[in-house]
Amino acid sequence: MALPSSQLPRLASAWVAGLTTLALVGGCSSGTSGSAGTGASGSGSTGPDGAAGQIAVAAGFYPLAYAVQRVGGAHVSVTNLTKPGAEPHDAEPTTADVGAVKKARVLVTLGGFQPSVDALVAQATSDQRVLDAAKTTGALGNVHSSVGVDLHFWLDPTNYAAFVDAVGTTLAAVDPANAGTYRTNVAAFVADLVALDTAYATGLKTCTSRTMVTGHQAFGYLAARYGLTQVGIAGVNPEQEPSAKDLAAVAETVRSAGVHTIYTETLVEPKFAQTVASSTGATLAVLDPVEGITDASPGKDYLEVMRANLAALRKGQECS
Repeated sequence: MALPSSQLPRLASAWVAGLTTLALVGGCSSGTSGSAGTGASGSGSTGPDGAAGQIAVAAGFYPLAYAVQRVGGAHVSVTNLTKPGAEPHDAEPTTADVGAVKKARVLVTLGGFQPSVDALVAQATSDQRVLDAAKTTGALGNVHSSVGVDLHFWLDPTNYAAFVDAVGTTLAAVDPANAGTYRTNVAAFVADLVALDTAYATGLKTCTSRTMVTGHQAFGYLAARYGLTQVGIAGVNPEQEPSAKDLAAVAETVRSAGVHTIYTETLVEPKFAQTVASSTGATLAVLDPVEGITDASPGKDYLEVMRANLAALRKGQECS
């Protein structure tokens, strides 16, 4: 289940509260949090993975990699196993990715979301630590779609905060000397997520239209958190293409619910959304599931894209 909004500031405070003790015990160095790229510059400290002092981490796709980079800062080197522009459900790790997984001290995955990545993680050695978001308390909720369980937990900032907390705990366990830095970075990121959750709750409270028609059923967490009803054209995996009957049913919902906007995505072909829009007179707008960042994304990182999504929803759902 998602963390209640009232618990999020407490989560951030709990991380900060441990700083004094950890500083006395571990002699922690300071670090910086950054946007999720392919790695981070060396911190200059001596760490578990060599002279650069960086922990090698392999993460299945963007939201997982971004959380690790924000929490780990200069102390981690992150390999995203899904390249920009690729749909993470269908990602096929390259030979270089396989090598990165073998060398990584920490493997971060979402079990059931990426079968090819799951297969690699299943071969992890005893000295590699695996963080599976699907097994992280508070990350996944009881969110279902018409064709199965929805795993897009990061689209609810409160669920994402629980995962960020787990990232901090994992990195601190692998690298206790820098645990204080990880605590600081978790607290900062959770504070960002608290603000994001508040912005969504406030911004979507007055929407005239509560039915949200999306390209595929990726937005169940967002819809559940903020009182919207999702109608997805494709399934949880965008490769689950709709039948003619499915398209007709969505079109009927658009008409009966008075929906004026249908949302497409940056990483998925919009042909089915265009079909429904042309048959109903609805307009198209981009709603990004934040599965990956490309030049076409409406922002350079998770927070920026989520804010752009909020703006798109406020307009498309006719919020005052």
